[in-house]
Amino acid sequence: MLEDILTEIKTIFRCPSFRRIGGCLLCALLIASCSEEHEHTAPAVNPRDSVPAMVTYGVNTLISDSGVIKYRLVAERWEVNEARNPSRWVFDKGVLLTQFDEKMHIKGYIQCDSAVYFDKLRKWQLHGRVRILNPQGLTFQSDELYWDEQNHKFWSHSYSHVKMPDKEIDGNWFESNEDMTQYDIKQTHGKLDKNRSKIGRSPGGMPPPQPIQQSSQQVDTVNGPSASGPHPVGSGKPKFHSIRTK
Repeated sequence: MLEDILTEIKTIFRCPSFRRIGGCLLCALLIASCSEEHEHTAPAVNPRDSVPAMVTYGVNTLISDSGVIKYRLVAERWEVNEARNPSRWVFDKGVLLTQFDEKMHIKGYIQCDSAVYFDKLRKWQLHGRVRILNPQGLTFQSDELYWDEQNHKFWSHSYSHVKMPDKEIDGNWFESNEDMTQYDIKQTHGKLDKNRSKIGRSPGGMPPPQPIQQSSQQVDTVNGPSASGPHPVGSGKPKFHSIRTK
């Protein structure tokens, strides 16, 4: 029975009319398949600067200046992106920079919710609950702060609060040198403790920080609004030691 079926099929295929019909059907199928063909390709990874060169978690880093350890940098996430223009380090989960003296005692600190460091330009942008303590006991609080290491300046055009042993000052415009011993605050209000201030001097006999003149710098995308402060990592590129990652 199977042999009879196969013989019948062979006879049909030998028929000239069937061959013509089959050829037409085959051509129609080929044309339809070509017209409906779609390329399935993955999109290119663009732009190239969207990919960081390094992402490190759980950073606890010591920073040396001229061979002496002076700072500790702690961050939950540290992203290094050298392809972007300008190149930058991104601390989007917050950063704490602690300053030490020669005996490794804490002299001061800088803390914020997020920060961007433009390593080639040596400029910082600090955002969200910015807190600073300097060696003289001055504390600074604001929601943003810009830091120019090359010109040794801090500045902010957001509401800022400065507290010293003998007085507190609030203002919407702040500029200082890096150690915040000279500063300028505008649109201010505050209070003075008369019992702790004598003829312009603090109880320890040291003169209080003196105001400086307003800067004439203009706004740009890297610098922020405009600035003044000590250089935390020296004049050269900082050296990092004992990086620990999770």
